[in-house]
Amino acid sequence: MPIYKQDGIKLVPLREKKIDVEKMVQGIVEANLEGVFGIQFVATEFALHSLRVDTLAFDEETNAFVIIEYKRDRSFSVVDQGYAYLALLLNNKADFVLEYNEMTKRNLRKDDIDWSQSRVIFVAQSFTKYQQEAMGFQDLPIELWEVRKYDENLVLFNEIRASEKSESINTVVKGKNADTVSTQIKQYTIDDHIKPDWTEAREIFEELTSQIHQIDQSFEAKAVRNHIGFRISQSNNVVFNVDPGKSRTRVGLLRTRPQDVNDPEKRVKYIDHSYENWNQHVSVIDITSVSDVGYAVMLIKQVYRRFVE
Repeated sequence: MPIYKQDGIKLVPLREKKIDVEKMVQGIVEANLEGVFGIQFVATEFALHSLRVDTLAFDEETNAFVIIEYKRDRSFSVVDQGYAYLALLLNNKADFVLEYNEMTKRNLRKDDIDWSQSRVIFVAQSFTKYQQEAMGFQDLPIELWEVRKYDENLVLFNEIRASEKSESINTVVKGKNADTVSTQIKQYTIDDHIKPDWTEAREIFEELTSQIHQIDQSFEAKAVRNHIGFRISQSNNVVFNVDPGKSRTRVGLLRTRPQDVNDPEKRVKYIDHSYENWNQHVSVIDITSVSDVGYAVMLIKQVYRRFVE
């Protein structure tokens, strides 16, 4: 898709420039991991056994490691290489935790990590048709991101996504690495959080989704182990999350304290020790009926305006 610069009422196309994905882009990504991918930098060029991880990162939302690899050559299998890195991670958990603790000066244990949410991100200037088609499999803990550079120092990151999901990757890929990954890593869905007989919770979630799309159509819902996170598609920073339950649905307002929002009914509650646990303030509001959704959305809109607009 062409990128234009506006000059009065005239649009001037910006020329695309060639970039060294493995060097220049790695530096840019590592310096801007939170803004680009919403994750924390841990280490660069982390070598273990016969493999080297270009960038090791940590996702505080899922409490899991993320491996980022930069590719200039397109002749590689995203599944085979992705599974090789994931198997390296899962078979050497103590080494990755030690690296994290040494680089961040924290003191996590293996049991503190949600290994089931581990994933690999490949970054390249472009991907082949076959590599892109691999994103159509379900249960694939791998992401593809294209990066382009243009005139005016404009850098564009674009995630490659399949229009629809087909069969599970676990039914297609076999081998030692595949067995390791398939038994320890799980891709969660919204249906994992809302049981079939939770009629009220389903109605609340659907109404909530409908109303937040009126705030911004680019809101996206992504299910992880403990909740469903809502983020703006142009940014990987989660604005709020939803934890459905049979008797109540809890909405988490991220990077927010009760005094940060106008809450006339005083329904927002602060999660004690949230900053110590997740490196950000988190407040919550409980929804017990569809009629409560409008009030929750009023609060979400305030968070959105503070951190997005």
